[in-house]
Amino acid sequence: HIREFDLKEIKSKLKIPLNLEIAATNEMLKIALKSRPNFVCIVPEKRQELTTEGGLNLKYNRSLLKKIIKSLKKNKSRVSLFIEPSLKDIRDSKYLEVDCVEIHTGKFCNLVNQNKNFKKELNKIKKAVELGNRIGLEVHAGHGLTYKSAKILSKVKGIKEFNIGHFLIGDSIFVGLANSIKKFKKIIK
Repeated sequence: HIREFDLKEIKSKLKIPLNLEIAATNEMLKIALKSRPNFVCIVPEKRQELTTEGGLNLKYNRSLLKKIIKSLKKNKSRVSLFIEPSLKDIRDSKYLEVDCVEIHTGKFCNLVNQNKNFKKELNKIKKAVELGNRIGLEVHAGHGLTYKSAKILSKVKGIKEFNIGHFLIGDSIFVGLANSIKKFKKIIK
């Protein structure tokens, strides 16, 4: 949740690839095309949300979504969709010709954090990852990840990238950013 000015400042100083998360709107497309990030993940956005609460609805305004994806890819950005761990969403993502998907792990992480049975949700994630890999999509996972949930998901073969933000930054207040990153790197290897 940054302003366009922040994006410009970050881009001017960044020495590593930029990953920009955007809503599927013409306004956000314009900003992404102008800033030319290396990676773009299209996420659902509701103005009242503080954080994303689920995967994209791939049925809603599909023509706009296709236009956004095509424009971003033409602009040389790798494009991913933030989706639920559903086989239908994996197939729909392939149809939309994205490079990769990011599986929404929020429900799984909540179950892990509450010490509840997460096996059914983990199985959904495994099946989605397996199908994604089989049909040629790079598969990422993210949302709500902690050390404990990342450790469990790191055992799922085929997840190429973990997107860990909120917990990592929060933990870094206590242990330092470098230490928090090192711990996550150790867990997911």
